[in-house]
Amino acid sequence: MPFAAAISTHPVTAQATGEVVGEVLERLGRYPDLVVLFVTAAHAGALEDAAKTVRQILEPSLLLGCAAESVVGGGLEIEQEPAVTLWAGVTGPVAPLKMWAEQMSIGGAGEDPDGESLRIAGWPEPLPFEPQAVLLLGDPFTFPVEGFLKGLEDTHPGLPVLGGMASAAHGPGGNRLVLNDQLLSTGAIGALIGAGTEISTVVSQGCRPIGRPLVVTRAERNVIYELAGEPALERLLEMARNGMPERDIRLINQGLHVGLVIDEHKASFGRGDFLIRNVIGADRSNGAIAVGDEVEVGTTMQFHVRDAEAADEDLRHLLVDREADGALLFTCNGRGSRLFHEPNHDAGVVEDLLHDPPLAGFFAAGEVGPVGGRNFLHGFTASLALFRESNPGSKEDL
Repeated sequence: MPFAAAISTHPVTAQATGEVVGEVLERLGRYPDLVVLFVTAAHAGALEDAAKTVRQILEPSLLLGCAAESVVGGGLEIEQEPAVTLWAGVTGPVAPLKMWAEQMSIGGAGEDPDGESLRIAGWPEPLPFEPQAVLLLGDPFTFPVEGFLKGLEDTHPGLPVLGGMASAAHGPGGNRLVLNDQLLSTGAIGALIGAGTEISTVVSQGCRPIGRPLVVTRAERNVIYELAGEPALERLLEMARNGMPERDIRLINQGLHVGLVIDEHKASFGRGDFLIRNVIGADRSNGAIAVGDEVEVGTTMQFHVRDAEAADEDLRHLLVDREADGALLFTCNGRGSRLFHEPNHDAGVVEDLLHDPPLAGFFAAGEVGPVGGRNFLHGFTASLALFRESNPGSKEDL
């Protein structure tokens, strides 16, 4: 099998790195195309040294990684304790990505002449080959990932992007990203992955719909004033008064979400048709609700709730009949034992339903993955890249 993964909880970085490199070397050998390295905050200061060791021993075509608050390896999720996890694969062509945000003047007629905006620099054009997927790791404080994803949709529509935002730090300058021999604290890194292995994606937003879909009839930016001609908040209260289960009322009080339909051309909407966004406020005086994204008039939306049971059911449903020879998992730092009240949930479900593929990943401060054919930045989501060997019979010499 052209994939391997290993995890170590040794508190000494050099020892932990040696353990995971040795295990991957034994299972896969040298010269993998892609190696991914994640460490928890306890090892963040030695990430550069750990990456150097990996590169010297395995000699991959491309290495990337980051520090995170918690990491995944196999069926384990090591939360906020020392851990190093390593994943390697023979994927076919790979090319490095290193991107950053630059200030760009936007002064012009009718605009503030001193106005500035951000542009993404570093994306290679022309591309070195036709990629089938992008693996992306970024710093949430300095890289405008949503702007990058929108721009990519214009230039390369349908190209899936999987990954997450580094989560080891609580402020700018504290995160660590590593790309081959470069250590960075800002911007984003990643890999273009070409033909040579089959890649599929799973994005589990972990929510359950309540009520029925409604059309937004009045909105401004991220504030929804009316749903189907009535105040948005009144629509929610109407649902609660008309026999809503007590469990759903409790979940609404704990945190309400909306699902925004991605493809309005569909006749009906189900799992995977909604982009989930938080409800971040409400105004009783006018019945408006504010959500964590801009909403256009005419959008169909449905209220959603999230709890451990819904998140578990959603992930299991999406993994039924899936297969993988290797997998990378980017799960929200609000999941894990915080949501499920027990460790190893997401990793354990992947291990169980996909029959224990080589698995690594980390708990992210924002997860990236496609829903409805478009890439988005998510929260409270489990985003998976699933790798399958294209021609198993041709890899006998590995």
